[in-house]
Amino acid sequence: MTDRLFLLFLRLPLVGRILFMATITIVFFGIAIHFVEPDSFPTIFDGIWWAIITASTIGYGDFVPTTFEGKLVGISLIVVGAGFVSTYFVSLAATAVQRQNAVNEGKVAYAGKKEHLIIVGWNERSRYIIKELTLLYPEIRIVLIDSTLREKPVPDVQVHFIRGSADQDHILQKAGINKARTVIITADPSVSEVQADMRSILQLIAVKGCNPSIYSVVEILTEKHLNNAIRAGADEIIQSNYLAGSVLLNTLANHGISKALSAILSQDHGSKVEFIEVPDELTGHTFSMIMQKFYQDEVIVIGIKKRGETFVNPPFDTKIEAGDELLLIRGHFKNKSSSS
Repeated sequence: MTDRLFLLFLRLPLVGRILFMATITIVFFGIAIHFVEPDSFPTIFDGIWWAIITASTIGYGDFVPTTFEGKLVGISLIVVGAGFVSTYFVSLAATAVQRQNAVNEGKVAYAGKKEHLIIVGWNERSRYIIKELTLLYPEIRIVLIDSTLREKPVPDVQVHFIRGSADQDHILQKAGINKARTVIITADPSVSEVQADMRSILQLIAVKGCNPSIYSVVEILTEKHLNNAIRAGADEIIQSNYLAGSVLLNTLANHGISKALSAILSQDHGSKVEFIEVPDELTGHTFSMIMQKFYQDEVIVIGIKKRGETFVNPPFDTKIEAGDELLLIRGHFKNKSSSS
């Protein structure tokens, strides 16, 4: 029995063991002073109170030993107990600092219980996404996974950092992959485009293996790996080079088109591009009728999604069916101007 208790004691963290020893010491001397000087310390609680105040070097002076024996107990308590108490507070502070350093260095697992967003890879795109998301949705929970960073890159933002590669299961588990709602896998800018795509696909396979139901958004740079990303289970693929090339091409023929596209996509400019499900009462109507219906609410419908395929500016006589989604631009200039 004694051996088992001793083993349990050794399993306690250092702070716990020091606190246990300090508590035993204070209780022992508190009981001792009560029996040595029962007149000055009428109850055991009074003795323990005196021991706590003395060991912590506060010294209120409400209880003071007056006899030679009592003073010896006090001296022994100061020599032994004060050391334990001081060591406890020093160890507690050191543990807190180590814990904070471990969090900043990405060594602590994410402990949130609610759904969160995981972003894989630290680059300018990740920086922009985190900045905009935290401004638009202050309550959002974000976990960043990256193997190149030595510490959390955004100390003033509520982002939990995990250092490691997202193609390893234990790293994904530390990031709370099972409770995550969405994962965004960005391309690694430090390697070639082909290597970046191969790494992204490998990370996607690991993510889907740990949580098949998670919604995955993957950045793919080369067209040759587009089908591989689809086979790996990507729910949405962002072709960065294709999008950038299309903008550059349109800018040659239409100067200023890049600024217009940025204004449409940026929610800071008073617009929001989104998909919505078609209301039941609008099923069967033509695209032109739905455009007129939404235009009355200052919403511009620019396309529809049918069976997973998006059609921008379809023929006006296109029939809207059940299960279709509308692609629209929702403006809120009026709300901003009225509030100001």
